[in-house]
Amino acid sequence: MKSILTLLSVALLSSAAQAEIGLITCAEAKTLIENPDASKRPIVLDTRGGYKDYFRGHLPTAHHINFDTLRGTNEAVPVQYLPDDITQALLVRAGVDKNRLHLVYATGDVLPNDEILSTSMVVYVLEKFGVQNIKVVDGGLAEWKKQGFAAIQDYFGNPKGTLPEKGITTITANISDVQAHVGKPGNLLIDARPINEFRGEDDVWLRKGHIPGAISFHWARLMEKDNTHKFKPFAEVKAELEKACITPDKNIIAYCGTSREGSLLQFYLKHVAGYPNVRLYEGAWKEYVWLNNKSLPAETGGDPAGVK
Repeated sequence: MKSILTLLSVALLSSAAQAEIGLITCAEAKTLIENPDASKRPIVLDTRGGYKDYFRGHLPTAHHINFDTLRGTNEAVPVQYLPDDITQALLVRAGVDKNRLHLVYATGDVLPNDEILSTSMVVYVLEKFGVQNIKVVDGGLAEWKKQGFAAIQDYFGNPKGTLPEKGITTITANISDVQAHVGKPGNLLIDARPINEFRGEDDVWLRKGHIPGAISFHWARLMEKDNTHKFKPFAEVKAELEKACITPDKNIIAYCGTSREGSLLQFYLKHVAGYPNVRLYEGAWKEYVWLNNKSLPAETGGDPAGVK
């Protein structure tokens, strides 16, 4: 009887997890990974940039896909997304499959740890290429260990996957989309970077500041302080988002420096908060400051949205 209930639990979890893109607890992820039927286990993707971190320990059956292998310099602009055919080949090689559930994770700790951004970026790429059965393991490897679950060191390679025939274009935005977006009623442009970069008080960027018309909402405001891979419940941040005028009736484009921070805002607003119209400006500030002979307008100063 107990084994029947266990199998039923796995079946129910699998059905629920495949319904949409979103979050899954470590306990739920563990149950799915341990499904007695190997053909029904999820594809587990470890997105960390540090391959030695993967060697030190990872979730059972996790395949390592370094998030930064999906980007490279193009026309002098660093860390641009690769051409579609190359990205598709990398995803197929990682075992991404239109018919399977995908569990995606990295690790978590207090800031400045930002590995969750590697995860949200990979989730964005998967969604862009049409994959819609994706769950972020909430809390990542840090929460996995906190729950008393073991990390392993064995390598796991997925067989080649199969991508959907069509991608999803409604989540992407280019510079023309951004320029047409700014200043129109009901539209919102959100800068997900830390406030010092938004203000132009940094040593990072070729040009300083932010895209005129953007508001500042740092991605870390959505995460738990003791685990930067663990998301705050929407009920906990709803008032904060509303105070910043980030509401579901808005047509939203998120951006950041290289599109990782913006991808987290896109993921949270669309797949956790349920906002219907959220896109990511893929080129990000790294592209914006370079275009048109560095002549596109920039603003400096400003305060975080909804914070006095």
